[in-house]
Amino acid sequence: MVAAQGLDRRPGGPATKADVLAAVRRMGALQIDTIQVVARSPFLVLWSRLGDYEPRWLEELLAEGEVFEYWSHEACFLPSEDYPLYRRRMLDLTSHGWHYSHAWVERHRLEVEGLLAHVRERGAVRSSDFARGEGRGGGWWDWKTEKRALEMLFTAGELMIARRHNFQRVYDLRERVRPGWDDSRLPEPAEVERTLALRAIRALGVTTARWVADYFRTDKRQTARVVESLAGDGLLLAAKVEGWKGAAFVHTDHAEALGSAAADRLRPELTTPLSPFDPLVWDRARAREAFNFDYKLECYTPAPKRRYGYFVLPVLRRGELVARFDAKAHRRERVFEVKSFYVEPGVAVDESFAADVGAAVAECARWHGTPRVRIGQTHPAKARALLRAALKG
Repeated sequence: MVAAQGLDRRPGGPATKADVLAAVRRMGALQIDTIQVVARSPFLVLWSRLGDYEPRWLEELLAEGEVFEYWSHEACFLPSEDYPLYRRRMLDLTSHGWHYSHAWVERHRLEVEGLLAHVRERGAVRSSDFARGEGRGGGWWDWKTEKRALEMLFTAGELMIARRHNFQRVYDLRERVRPGWDDSRLPEPAEVERTLALRAIRALGVTTARWVADYFRTDKRQTARVVESLAGDGLLLAAKVEGWKGAAFVHTDHAEALGSAAADRLRPELTTPLSPFDPLVWDRARAREAFNFDYKLECYTPAPKRRYGYFVLPVLRRGELVARFDAKAHRRERVFEVKSFYVEPGVAVDESFAADVGAAVAECARWHGTPRVRIGQTHPAKARALLRAALKG
């Protein structure tokens, strides 16, 4: 699973723009989140795999049409070649939950149609191009009408994200963003289901059937049937993982890696912090069963009820999730703050551990432009001295 996600080792040389695109294709979906306590999540997910790279490359790939944005696991950057799979979702607005409200669109039909005509006649727009007329905005339910309309039209596939400016979405007509597309080329629903399941299984490396649906948020029962069908057609390899419930499956593309793993020759080398929205940990049940790592992002939890902190980054060390820390990048002061650091039960806290983790934290801090690392409390307490020594080294 770690190797399939590109988290076993970094590329041999300096990362390139092509590496960014390859990483998105390898994961199948790069989740978008705007919280910027450390770095915006998609940039951190890529850094964990590539090391130092230029974040602007991702936005350039979007503007060049190599990736596009749509709802997948959540809002995601997606490989351009997968657009036909998601075009099916755009045309089926019954399965989008809160992302699309038929009742709201009907109540604001004139505003929605007027906004679409505005874009058609005057060109691409941002939400900030429209002044809010009824006070300050809050959450989704308190968005200005134009912002909601933009999101509804985006979900319906009438508008797409042409590019981003200072990470703000720039919306334009679908036909201008993808001028060569024709809905007559839509794949059949069954083909979409099978292709997405295969993409998820390949991205996961090794998985149980019950984890597949979460990856691209497909129907759980139907996806389980699709996985059985794919296995019956010989498109998946069967495996058994000690301690896992039920059968495991591996994409045939990973046949060689599966053999290496079974022979204990697939040895991950990378130690790195992970984004809370990294595909390796975004499924809490999978992280718990596959890595014995119970992880929940607590930024949406009231402060008194948090166990670990506001924006806690898991630490992957040589194929195992060994720790987590609450982080904040103070860019003006050029300080990377580790507010609290927690080692997982049973993990040996020694100089080797500190050297790997200290180097990874220092590298992450440098990439953020905050090279001075400040460490707060650690659990156990002895980890603090070891990490500080490793950081000085």
